[in-house]
Amino acid sequence: MDDAVIESIRRWPDVPAVYGWLSLTARGHWRLHPDGMAHAGGAGEPITNPQILAFINRNYGCDRDGRWFFQNGPQRVYVRLDAAPWILFADDAQGVLSTHTGQAVTYVGQGWVDELGRLWLQTEHGVGMVLDRDLPRVLSDTTTSCGQSFEDWWQANQQQHCQITGFAHHWQGFAMPLGITRLEPDSPIDAQLMFIANPQAS
Repeated sequence: MDDAVIESIRRWPDVPAVYGWLSLTARGHWRLHPDGMAHAGGAGEPITNPQILAFINRNYGCDRDGRWFFQNGPQRVYVRLDAAPWILFADDAQGVLSTHTGQAVTYVGQGWVDELGRLWLQTEHGVGMVLDRDLPRVLSDTTTSCGQSFEDWWQANQQQHCQITGFAHHWQGFAMPLGITRLEPDSPIDAQLMFIANPQAS
């Protein structure tokens, strides 16, 4: 978090938080909701200014209740998450995953897969979802403890858990083997993974 932001919080500690103005898409894009109704759905408007995007990225965090926010000076702006707190991209050149804010992922300790085949990972930054277009590269050459490919295991839809290996050939930081659990399709993903996707004022 920026030093100037920390100082502004110290000087003005009681500025009320706001909700409904900012969302993070499943592709890692920040969107502004000028009507303040992000909690009701809607795509919002893209934020394209590089300086503003960098400021949001540097001052993005989580409170103790699992609500993610952008600290805009002394004011906390809570974020609607369309998928996960972090969207993870494959950095082929470095052999690592990186977050939508540009931070390298150096540790992955657990994984989950949902009914759509999306992969969610517990990282040192928090829970992230691998960007859909990067998923085939991330999972290439991986096999389960039963000798199946990850895709074959997922499509079989039989075992609730598996362990996969093979990440070390491409991606740094993965616990080996990596445990994968199927998410319950009838339960909200954010509740299962301990974050709040759509924070609202009480």
